[in-house]
Amino acid sequence: MAANISLFTLDLGFQGKEKAIASYLIPHAQGGILIECGPGSTQETLQSQLGEHHMSVEDISDVLLTHIHLDHAGAAGWLANKGARIHVHHIGAPHMINPERLLDSAQRIYGDQMDSLWGTFLPVPEKKISVLHDGDEIEIGDHIFRAVDTPGHAYHHMAYLWEDICFSGDVGGVRISTPGPKHLRIPMPPPSLHLQKWRTSIRKLQKIQFSSIACTHFGIFPDVEWHLKAVLREIEAAEIWIQETMSEDVSLESLREEFVSWAMKRSVSSGMKETWLTSYEKANPSAMSADGLFRYWKKHIQGN
Repeated sequence: MAANISLFTLDLGFQGKEKAIASYLIPHAQGGILIECGPGSTQETLQSQLGEHHMSVEDISDVLLTHIHLDHAGAAGWLANKGARIHVHHIGAPHMINPERLLDSAQRIYGDQMDSLWGTFLPVPEKKISVLHDGDEIEIGDHIFRAVDTPGHAYHHMAYLWEDICFSGDVGGVRISTPGPKHLRIPMPPPSLHLQKWRTSIRKLQKIQFSSIACTHFGIFPDVEWHLKAVLREIEAAEIWIQETMSEDVSLESLREEFVSWAMKRSVSSGMKETWLTSYEKANPSAMSADGLFRYWKKHIQGN
């Protein structure tokens, strides 16, 4: 990253944990740009974090969303109502304008935890939506971002290239900047997990030149080659695990228990301390990945 370029990592303090969800702030002459905005439940923290950089919510001119999951995009409607333009994948855009199906799906998953986890999700006015396709360039002041269509975690996923940084959303995995050994997990929630498409997306990113990767969960890392290879290793490990574990009579509840245990053992064996595993679980609940793998197996492996 060039020395005269400003980039700030905002910790949204999701569920009281540090380094669970990030929003990235890039100031420009007319205000500020956010990469990700977090959920509605962290709006107050976002306001506070912006204030530390002498900005208000009204100063945000543009928000680039990697995808429309609530932990990444939940506050987008609120920001749009304050004046921000919302940039989002073309598949996800209709659900930001009319979020009924998105919220119904989330309600089925999170039940009575919906409000405490995600807060209020407001529709984005259509006039505030910027619809993106693969390779589109977004010019904001002196800044240029390139959108890279990267399905796998979700159909509606974009990574963004800016200067020499890739903002990888969830396709780049969950890797929290902590003391100790390197550790990376991949979030695999339903409904649109597709491991082969995810692998293709990572290989696409490997062909692009950038020197740092910025994860929404959580931090900016300079070891791009290691990082992307680690994502591929986790995809392969998940494929092997589901092939060895899944059977006709296994229940979803049983699969969750087995996956949570498997994921925990992998993390502990890598040297990760349990104190940081709490942040990993906030950012990427293992049970949700079990649900995603269960659906992936039924839909794409069995073809049901």
